[in-house]
Amino acid sequence: MAPFFAPSCAQLVKTAELDPRQNYLMGFHPHGVLAAGAFLNFCTEASGFSTLFPGITPHLMMLSLWFRIPFFRDYLMSGGLVSSDKESASYVLQKPEGGNMLAIIVGGAQEALDARPGSYTLLLKNRKGFVRLAIEHGTPLVPIFSFGENDLFEQVRNPKGSWLRQLQHRLQQIMGISLPLFHARGIFQYSFGLVPYRRPICTVVGKPIPVLRKHRPSEEEVDRVHQKYLNELCKLFEEHKAKYNIPEDKHLEFI
Repeated sequence: MAPFFAPSCAQLVKTAELDPRQNYLMGFHPHGVLAAGAFLNFCTEASGFSTLFPGITPHLMMLSLWFRIPFFRDYLMSGGLVSSDKESASYVLQKPEGGNMLAIIVGGAQEALDARPGSYTLLLKNRKGFVRLAIEHGTPLVPIFSFGENDLFEQVRNPKGSWLRQLQHRLQQIMGISLPLFHARGIFQYSFGLVPYRRPICTVVGKPIPVLRKHRPSEEEVDRVHQKYLNELCKLFEEHKAKYNIPEDKHLEFI
């Protein structure tokens, strides 16, 4: 849905060079309500991806459900999106000459239910499948944090345990997608509507984390790389948050 609700400004910030002879697996955080930053930065040239990372082709993973819709499927594929299943991910990461980048919105639909201005809660503590995938292919992991992603929409209050959250969770189990109740501005007025607020998204791409290839990694090996990823993501957030007016006492929270 992101392409239909694009904010006014998207910026992609590079902190390290990426070798086009390698493939990369990038974890995108946070999901936000509609993952607008992920779509704008990796499926379009709105922020000049090909100029910042020459020789690298981005592929963003999206729920398989959307690929079942005629014509919409072709539209998604034209932007480099791929189905969020292991076979599709492996196909992208197995390119022998390198040059592919696979972006995974790790928190997924469930994390969208916590997306609201001022929130820095990431559903990541027990999300380790992407780490195992990186180890199996020997693909470097790249943490990404998109500042401003959660500021595009307001969301109806839905604390855990509330009837609304329980209903949303149940619908997610049935349909595979979450249904956050969000609002922002209209086309000709600023008080209410579904168009995002005019707030910038600044997506910071971190440094690659080298990963040793192993066909069947143990749980301990996955946990070790996962913890390193969490540490690097926190470091990325702390190093850049002041530039985007985030208070000093705000830190990432993993659930």
